[in-house]
Amino acid sequence: MTTPHLAHIAGLPRHFTVDTLRDYLLSRATRTAAGCLEFHGYGTNRRVYQKGPGRAWSHIAAYGVFVGPRDPALDVSHLCDNPPCIEPTHLIQETRAQNMARRAGRTNRISCTHPRERTPDGRLKRCRPCNVAAQRRWQERQRAEVAPPPAVPLFIPGSWTVESLFSEPGRQPL
Repeated sequence: MTTPHLAHIAGLPRHFTVDTLRDYLLSRATRTAAGCLEFHGYGTNRRVYQKGPGRAWSHIAAYGVFVGPRDPALDVSHLCDNPPCIEPTHLIQETRAQNMARRAGRTNRISCTHPRERTPDGRLKRCRPCNVAAQRRWQERQRAEVAPPPAVPLFIPGSWTVESLFSEPGRQPL
C-alpha cells in the first residue's frame, strides 16, 4: 500500500513505497554535467517530460519521494528548464501563473534571432527564415535518400541469349 503522501501522485502503482520508488527512480537516472539528474523513462525522446513508474510523471514522483508531500493544486516545476530532470533541488511547487511568468523571463526558449511578429492574441508567429531553412534541410535529406542509379546498366545488348536464360548455371548449352 502506498504511503499517504504518495497517494496524491496520479498514475503511480499502489505497490510502491517511498523506499522502492526512490530506488526505482535512481536506478534509471544519470547525472549530467549541468548538475541535473535525468530520468530515462519509456521511449527514446530525451528532452521531454518522462513517464516513470506506471503512468506517473517522473518529476512529480521524484518530488513526492525526495522533497515531501505535494499540494495537488500546484504544479511541480523545473528551475533548470530540463524536463527529464528529477534533481530535488531543481524541483519546486508553484502555481501555473507563477510558472508561466518565470518561463516568460527565460531567454533560452526561443532559438532563432530573427524578428518575429505576434498574432492578435499575443503569440509569436513562425519565423519565416527558419521555416524556409528547415524545409530546405528536409528536401536535401529526401534527395539524399533517393537511391542513385545503378553503376552498371541492367541490360547490355548482346550480353545474353534466350538459351542462357533457360539453361542451368555451369551446364553446357545443347
